[in-house]
Amino acid sequence: MPARPLRVPPTRDFPTIRRSLLFYKVFAYATGTFLLLVCLEMVLKYLLGVEVVAGSALGPLALVGASRAASVGGLNLSLGVLIAHGYLFLAYLVSDFVLITVMRYPITRFLVIAAGGVVPLLSFITERRVHREVAGYLAEREARERARTAAPAGA
Repeated sequence: MPARPLRVPPTRDFPTIRRSLLFYKVFAYATGTFLLLVCLEMVLKYLLGVEVVAGSALGPLALVGASRAASVGGLNLSLGVLIAHGYLFLAYLVSDFVLITVMRYPITRFLVIAAGGVVPLLSFITERRVHREVAGYLAEREARERARTAAPAGA
């Protein structure tokens, strides 16, 4: 069941809603992608005992034992993925908050959408659902506005 706004957003806010929806979409995909990379990094680190290092003396890209990752030099990509996901998740939360604010959704909707950034693959699913709901809502409202303005004043 699609969530309806608590209060009806004015039509003058529709361009802002569309920009917020695009902002949300970009960060939903970025966060989801990096969350999958975090999952891969966890498998490499905790099951196989290796980390990914770039630009070390071992070559352009190397799998190094987790205990030796700091000593071989280069950029620890495993750590970079974790840090990048953290910052992207914060941006995802901001985009989520902006979207629910302009759409006038309840705060519980924020929590449901925010869960998409911590459960693998869920951000892709929630993004698709939220995008479909918001775009459908905007299209429905615009159709009603067009019909209302097109109707004769005396009828």
